[in-house]
Amino acid sequence: MPLTLEQYAVSLAKRADLKWPAAPSITPIRAKPHVSPMPEVRCVLWTLYGTLINIAESDLLFEHPKDFVMDLALTKTIDEFKMWNSMSRKPGQPAEYMREVYKRVLLESKTACGFEKFPETPAERLWENIVKKLLQKEYKFDAGLYGALNEFSRKVAYFFHTSLQGTGCYPGVIETTQTLAEQGILQGFLADAQVFTPAQLLRAMQLESPDAELTAFRPSLQFLSCDYKARKPSPTFLDGVMESLEKQGIEPFEVLHVGSSIPRDIVPAKKLGFRTALFAGDKASLVATAEQMKDPASRPDLLITELPQLAQIAG
Repeated sequence: MPLTLEQYAVSLAKRADLKWPAAPSITPIRAKPHVSPMPEVRCVLWTLYGTLINIAESDLLFEHPKDFVMDLALTKTIDEFKMWNSMSRKPGQPAEYMREVYKRVLLESKTACGFEKFPETPAERLWENIVKKLLQKEYKFDAGLYGALNEFSRKVAYFFHTSLQGTGCYPGVIETTQTLAEQGILQGFLADAQVFTPAQLLRAMQLESPDAELTAFRPSLQFLSCDYKARKPSPTFLDGVMESLEKQGIEPFEVLHVGSSIPRDIVPAKKLGFRTALFAGDKASLVATAEQMKDPASRPDLLITELPQLAQIAG
């Protein structure tokens, strides 16, 4: 049986021959938390990057601003999946040629989004298109280990992005999500993220606790932008979320959305009728101004500086 994406992520973490970029350091913010019981809340929907996942550059990148970092991630990917023999022989390093191919396919993917105002590019589709080009030159991969082309492409995307940016989880992720689950609160994601992002979260959690799992997050409540090809605050994405919540019998006022960006997380959630909590635990991920904190249209209902503070919503 091929490895699942989560199993693949765990297997990579155990390999001594691979070195990954480190998660960035966290810079606390001087702020006074504001948390109060919310007995009406049945469901917490988390933002991933910048709230549960601590990631370099504060958000997932498709292209790193530093060429040498980009080339290093591409070189590791080429070597890991033995792609070089199926790539065109041109002067220069393999990463230089792959960077040209990658940029071209990325541009094509963005163009294919059409009239979507807030498009999301599914990373696995990008790598699937690159692999298809390699397959025309007799490239082969181990389907017994990686699965079919779409499954293989997800694993390539995970490997590349994990090589490109360091990730970890913010302090208290395991404790907080377990406590909320024990209190009977449903949990999921409402996040600009990729198909492999939950696997990144699992890997980060298991670095702190080897037995950690994602069982606190209900599969039917994992709303990721890659599945809708649209990012927050796109109606394409958010209307789909609302439709799913309605089918599951969850009313908007019963949902608490937790994020670190007022314009990207808090404002769209308030417009949907959700309760909101701003995570102000890291200067790098926080996007908020004094004016936004005062404006009723953007002011969050709760302000937390440490994730465990959220457990107080159950009273």
